[in-house]
Amino acid sequence: MIEVERKTSATPAQLWSVLSNGWLYSSWVVGASRIRNVDRDWPQAGSKIEHSVGLWPALIDDQTKSLESSAGLLVLSARALPAGTARVRLRVEKDGDGSLVTMDETAESVPLRWIPDNIQRLTVAPRLEECLKRLTMIAENNGS
Repeated sequence: MIEVERKTSATPAQLWSVLSNGWLYSSWVVGASRIRNVDRDWPQAGSKIEHSVGLWPALIDDQTKSLESSAGLLVLSARALPAGTARVRLRVEKDGDGSLVTMDETAESVPLRWIPDNIQRLTVAPRLEECLKRLTMIAENNGS
């Protein structure tokens, strides 16, 4: 599991507003290039976002499914074929006047699981840090 965290002036409600709007997913998730469809009940468990990854014209249609959604916690199964699937967990906690948001990722399928942890950490941690940077910037600037 690779985990990163970021403090932000955004409130938990502001962060959750971004996380619960599936149409904003490609704005903060590194690699997601466009959204094709969002289930009406996103982010409830079982709902999904259909998105594309990559750069045009080499786009791959994929999806992310919500596994768990509760106050301050969102657990996703993110598929990025041909790489496989990963479990992504986002936790949002109140921290003073703002929040602490934590994001972790665990490879669930091959070929991702074949990659040694230290190599995964070198590639995944910077991507997760950029995701949190984008997420917090959107939340800080959108208000609620």
